[in-house]
Amino acid sequence: MSTTLKPLDQQVIVITGASSGIGLATAQEAAARGAQVVLVARSGDVLEAVVAAIEAHGGTALAVAADVGERAQVERAAAAAIARFGRIDTWVNNAGATIYGRLEEVSEADSRRLFDTNFWGMVNGSLAALPHLRRQGGALINVGSEASELPIPMQGMYTASKHAVKGFTDTLRVEVAAVDGAPVSITLIEPTAVNTPLPQHARNYMDREPTLPSPQLDPHQVASAILTAATTPRRDVKVGVIAMFDTAAQKLLPGLGDSIAALQVPRQRTDAPPENPAGALHAPGGTGRIYGRGAGR
Repeated sequence: MSTTLKPLDQQVIVITGASSGIGLATAQEAAARGAQVVLVARSGDVLEAVVAAIEAHGGTALAVAADVGERAQVERAAAAAIARFGRIDTWVNNAGATIYGRLEEVSEADSRRLFDTNFWGMVNGSLAALPHLRRQGGALINVGSEASELPIPMQGMYTASKHAVKGFTDTLRVEVAAVDGAPVSITLIEPTAVNTPLPQHARNYMDREPTLPSPQLDPHQVASAILTAATTPRRDVKVGVIAMFDTAAQKLLPGLGDSIAALQVPRQRTDAPPENPAGALHAPGGTGRIYGRGAGR
């Protein structure tokens, strides 16, 4: 890929899902490294607090409260970035949610809401960013998952949405870069389980509190992969050795991959009763926390 990307300290970066987890870690790291950062999420009060902390440490940031599932709100976030900084160099579609429960149990309303965030939020962000990135070059980075390439039982709708993210991203890359020759790097980030508040924010149909299987990545490892893709064009990036192993097993030995996936069912719940079954699927739930309860945090 011949696209040339700017150094981080010369970039304006928009990050969705920036009120917690991977998005928050990425925003803080980008600002610390000199980028001008636009933080987008539903939790406006949390974003304002994060921006205040970034600016107190000498960084430059802008908070935009928006639901990525609503195209008009995403367009408004892009317009706010242009109004404040004059351009967009990198757009990171990171906003995401999950649902714990068997596919036969999950309601249509919950499933559609998840797709509004995980899939349509990524589509809305991509289409809002592309006109700006095409003009002067830049990077579009979509955060998928190892679930983009393999099944995760008890998180079937999440898995389906991340497969859709991969399909859209791969096709968009061909259309924009290969067919049009536009100076836009389009990257899919595929981490394994990450120690973020995602399980605590999940819609939960189980009778136990959800968790993610260990070992879990530190969110800053994923943030580092995202920011590397913002400066060095990459097609896709598997983050974590387990993501590499799991996706390879699913491709080369799908029967074995299915058996490995089945073993994850009991590893996705704790012994504790559910604390907040509704989660943050239908309402803002940004906590301003990077880490969840995993890995001793």
